[in-house]
Order: sequence, then C-alpha cells, then structure tokens
Amino acid sequence: MCSTPLDPKLTARRIPKMEAHLVINFLLHEQSHSAEELEILPIVGPSYVGKSTLVTHVCKDERVRAHFSEILFFHIQSFEDDELATFRDECELKHQNRVSESNMGGRLLVIIELIGDLNEEAWNMLYSTSKRYAPRGSKIIVTSRFDNIVKFGTTQALTLKFLSHEAYWYFFKTLTFGSMDPEMHPRLMHLAMEIIKTTGQRCYLGANIVALLLKDNFDIHFWSEGLAFLRRYYQKLVSPYGEHPFDIPNQNRPLLFGRMAASFEGIVVYNLREHPSKEEVPKIKFQNVLCGSVKPRGKFEILAWRSGIPPYYSYTYTCEIEGLKSRAVKRKRSMENGATHL
Repeated sequence: MCSTPLDPKLTARRIPKMEAHLVINFLLHEQSHSAEELEILPIVGPSYVGKSTLVTHVCKDERVRAHFSEILFFHIQSFEDDELATFRDECELKHQNRVSESNMGGRLLVIIELIGDLNEEAWNMLYSTSKRYAPRGSKIIVTSRFDNIVKFGTTQALTLKFLSHEAYWYFFKTLTFGSMDPEMHPRLMHLAMEIIKTTGQRCYLGANIVALLLKDNFDIHFWSEGLAFLRRYYQKLVSPYGEHPFDIPNQNRPLLFGRMAASFEGIVVYNLREHPSKEEVPKIKFQNVLCGSVKPRGKFEILAWRSGIPPYYSYTYTCEIEGLKSRAVKRKRSMENGATHL
C-alpha cells in the first residue's frame, strides 16, 4: 500500500509548533548542579493523536541531537516480568557500551512509549533502572494514552488532543483528493463530508484507512455505497457503545465488521499491531478484504495503513472471515467473551 504524499501545510498541522517548542525547551533546559533526579516529561493523549510523531519530530531537531550523546527508544506493550527484564538488560547493555567507549559523561534521552496501563510499582522499576544507568543531565519522555502517568512527571505534562472538526475535515479532504481541487467534484466532496459526519471520529488512523479506500475507488457509485455501509455499521456501534471501530481492536477486544464485497460475510478483527518502519508487514491490504475479491482462509494478517511521515509506523490487523449466518448462533458466546459485533 503506497502512502499518500502529504503537503507541508498538512504535515505542520499534525506536528503543532507550540507543542514541539515546549518539548524542545524541556530537553534543552539545564539542570542545576545539585539536581539528582532525572527530569521527566509525560505526554498524554488518545491513541493515534500524534504522540509518537511529535516525539520523533523533536528528536530530529539538530539542537536536541547535539545536546544528547544518545537517544534510546523503548516501546513497552505490557508490564510482564519478561518485558521489564528486557528493558533492564537493554539499559545495562547501553551502559556497558558507553563505558567501553569512555563516553560516561554524555547525556542520554530516554523515550518510553507505553501501550498498556502503568502502576506505581512498574514505574518505580522503569525509573530506577533509567536513573542507575543514565548520566547526570539525562532526561526521560514517557508517552501514554492513560492520564495516570502525569503524576510521575517532574514538569507539567503535555496533553495532546485531536484536531478540531474544521481542521480534521481539511486533513481528511487533503488525504482523499490529494492534488485535485475538491470544488471540481461537488458530489464527491458532499459524500466525503457525510462520511466524516457519519463516523464522528477524528482519529488519524481511521482517516487514513477510509481516505485510502475512497482514493483507490474514485467513483460516485462506490462512495455512495461506502457511505451507506458506514452509516449502517458505525451507528450500530457508536450509538450503544459510544466508541469507534478503530479503537476496539487496540483494547484487545474482537470486532465483527461487515464486508462490502459479500453482505453475508464479516471480518472478525482481533487486534491492532504497530510496526516500526524496518519490520516486514503483510502484503494483503485491509481495503482489498473489505471490498475486494481477496478472501484469505483462517486467521490472517492485513495491512491497515503505512504512515508516510516519521516515525513511519505500519499498522496491521489480525483478522478472520466469518459467515454472518452463523452470527446468531455465536453471538451469545462472543458477547460473553467481550466481543463487539458491528
């Protein structure tokens, strides 16, 4: 799946200058010589609001790269003993490398991306490990969608929010129409606006998935069918549950999503995974399964979207195609297991 090129104005909207300025000021601020504690900046916000993009953008700033001898990234999915042990081992390995290179005085910037919730015991382990191996003047940025990390900061937390409806429409419109003038396609633009109203969400991931689907099928008939499809399924979910389909797999809850290509089939989405740019990802695309002729057997991985700007993450779903005729039989059992049917 080729990502849509973003124009400079659009990219700027995804990396707010004020937030970037605040983070850079925190990183470049010199501690007093008597300070013993590591300075910590929490960055909180909902999933896909742009936390990782902001941090990556800041870390590419020449002033930040000159201020720190090394920048360490840790992506922590859960707080099982083996994952915390891996964090400890990697910190110790980096420490040993600095000793052998006689670079003990160099400041470290430690970036910790938290996926799961964080309790105080797990945080104390993360912090004590970082402090043990980080020289004076090192700093920590920790990102999470959970507000409880705010209390672990040594400075005021930075909270990221989704774009306003107006800015989000601009974002979605630019993704969907690209270099074309939307005013030249008034019926398509009206449908695009209705799709935004129907989904009622301002998630970057959702916008990219839907925009790619529309861009690959630039046809008034397909867009009309797509709008009807989204209205039918989003309203079933958003109305009773107050949440959006793109959020549910990230909460380790399965979702049964209808399939446009075959009304008698659905796609069971089990979980969402985030992959660094260097990792291999599936070749099957989400839109091909949703509305195309591709019908894999058993459980399979699909590529939902690949980001076109740093940190260039790819997002994949684990899926399975299920006949909707069997839904009534399985519904009670699925609901008992926490599944959400769409």
